[in-house]
Amino acid sequence: MNGYTDIFDTHAHYADHAFDEDRTEVLASLPEKGVKYVMLAASNLEDTSENAALASEYGYIYAAAGVHPEFAGEVPSGYIDTVRETVLNNEKVMAVGEIGLDYHYEGYDRERQLVLFREQLALAKELDVPVIVHSRDACEDTLAVLREFRPRGVVHCFSGSAETAAEIVKLGMYIGFTGVITFKNAKKAIRALEAVPQGRLVLETDCPYMAPVPFRGKRCDSSMIAYTAEKAAEIKGMPVQELISRTCRNGLELFNIR
Repeated sequence: MNGYTDIFDTHAHYADHAFDEDRTEVLASLPEKGVKYVMLAASNLEDTSENAALASEYGYIYAAAGVHPEFAGEVPSGYIDTVRETVLNNEKVMAVGEIGLDYHYEGYDRERQLVLFREQLALAKELDVPVIVHSRDACEDTLAVLREFRPRGVVHCFSGSAETAAEIVKLGMYIGFTGVITFKNAKKAIRALEAVPQGRLVLETDCPYMAPVPFRGKRCDSSMIAYTAEKAAEIKGMPVQELISRTCRNGLELFNIR
């Protein structure tokens, strides 16, 4: 698609049920569409295991292990040991994530989310691996905890302000942008992208969600990152392939992939 190469989709969910009918075909097709690397983010212990299996099967796929804040109230007390063992026992599991805070729905247990966020950040420090951070409607608390732990890692699907982006960059973290930057109402995301230096920028799909225009509302896959890259390159005033290659190098550095 579009002839680009060196695409690194730094956040994808191919264990999601949206790919149950054609997962093998989709994953087999991505390298010929310019996708060089994919990082699978976990949501819970089930897809932590599934991600590790997919990473073992496909050479270009890497994985993360962890529990998303949406599932904070559903994990067993010993969950952290499962995450630890997954990272330690799989050479292609490179990060803890996605972890973080999500205050979007009133029913979410914020205190439990904060406990899991801190526990998983501490684990990443123990294992010396980066984290993939999810933050929705929880900017103040997320920043406070990140300042407390100062992890290596990325804040993915960034939805905050340019000022917040600058704070995250000061902490030494990367920031990931999705197809949201192609949406008509994306002024806030675009201002944030403008504030992120090239060396701290990564691209992602968050597939099967967040498909960029012209696919908005459809199932997303990693090849569609080309459209996000075109918009990001326009915003940054640089050639599209140059931006794709730079964000690929950033992704490799972020996840310590050699």
